[in-house]
Amino acid sequence: MVARVVGRVQGVGFRWWARTRAESLGLTGWIANDDDERSVTLLAEGPSEQLDELERLLRIGPSSARVEQVDASREPSSGSFTRFEISRR
Repeated sequence: MVARVVGRVQGVGFRWWARTRAESLGLTGWIANDDDERSVTLLAEGPSEQLDELERLLRIGPSSARVEQVDASREPSSGSFTRFEISRR
């Protein structure tokens, strides 16, 4: 799954929160701040049910964030990730 989350999601611990949720679901991939200072992009790989749950959680976000929009799509997994990381693209 590739997702772009828009809102107050930078500087509020959103990436760390998302990483913890992804790891707890057994997903691999990465999350990074976007250059626009109001969105993050995430790539997650794993079973469809766990990806569905992560997408649901992204729409809620942590209490410190304000999620305005989530655009998510599914792509075939590359299998190249061994864990879920916070990236500095």
